[in-house]
Amino acid sequence: MIMNRRALLSGAGGASGSLAASRVAGAPAARTRRHRRTSHSEVAALRQAAETIRRGDSRHGGGSTRASRAVRLLDERALPLLTTRLASRTERELCSVSAELARLAGWAALDVGQHGTAFYHFDHALGWSRQANDDNLSCYILATMALLATLRNSPATALDLAQGSVRTAGAGGARVNARVLSFTRLIEARAHARAGDARAASSALAAAEHLLEQTSGQDGAPAWIDFLTHPRLASDAAEIHRDLGNARACLAWNEQATAMPPTDFTRSVGMRLAVVATAHLRLGDLDESLSLAHRSVDILRNVESRRARGYVQGLTVALASHRDTRPVRAFLSRAHRDLGLTDLSGIAA
Repeated sequence: MIMNRRALLSGAGGASGSLAASRVAGAPAARTRRHRRTSHSEVAALRQAAETIRRGDSRHGGGSTRASRAVRLLDERALPLLTTRLASRTERELCSVSAELARLAGWAALDVGQHGTAFYHFDHALGWSRQANDDNLSCYILATMALLATLRNSPATALDLAQGSVRTAGAGGARVNARVLSFTRLIEARAHARAGDARAASSALAAAEHLLEQTSGQDGAPAWIDFLTHPRLASDAAEIHRDLGNARACLAWNEQATAMPPTDFTRSVGMRLAVVATAHLRLGDLDESLSLAHRSVDILRNVESRRARGYVQGLTVALASHRDTRPVRAFLSRAHRDLGLTDLSGIAA
């Protein structure tokens, strides 16, 4: 299904800089203030809750009860606080954490295949991040919207959004942390790969890697981007080269991605193993492909993510020509039993 580019851009305000999204989102200016003053500690508690949800999502998937807490926190705690008396700094902080909660809600929806709901939440998140003057978060949300478009097989829309994200960063990325901008260029590389443009994908990937090399453990990056390390970049790079049909490059990048612990990045590791299993299959190594495929199922069977299971489904399609062999039939039977792949029609890896 192709995403409507005009609807995406006009709704998000990604290219125009419109504040319409923040009005729709219930920004402070649109609400009647109550007399109770919101404290900094209340906002800090919301930010800590958002961080807990983010880490839980990585381990358990967007369909888990942990991930669904983002919507409840936004509706029941953050939005009521926006109706109280707020110092200007607290107002910006509250808009920023509301944007992060909305982004998490959108990411959870994306992960379970509810793409319309995901866009709705991302659109609101973008409005709040702009109300907060949080360029890092605005840049990140636009990049995440670009990833949504990429997963919907609309690379042209994804590139529009990625370029809007780069514009948010300002000349030379002056307004945005290098780690955040690295993520944007990484998503741009993924969009180019889906479009089959190997040269542009390699250029964007090299830029992402260069930006990440500029960072350090004390680079002042927001906490929500701490997942973007070199192993994570390498994991995405493996998928980029899988999409470009370069199986050997996929395996080479995978060697740099193995440091990601499945205990913390459960979904990402499981998806990468499915990607690499596909690369081995393309190179004619069925045994190694099946070994990695079983490891992927081991990791993902307790993760509530239609997106992640879609990666394994793509692998089962690739294995179809080998289904006359007993090991392949055993894997296909296990994958359908443990992951319920028959319910994933239309979900693309």
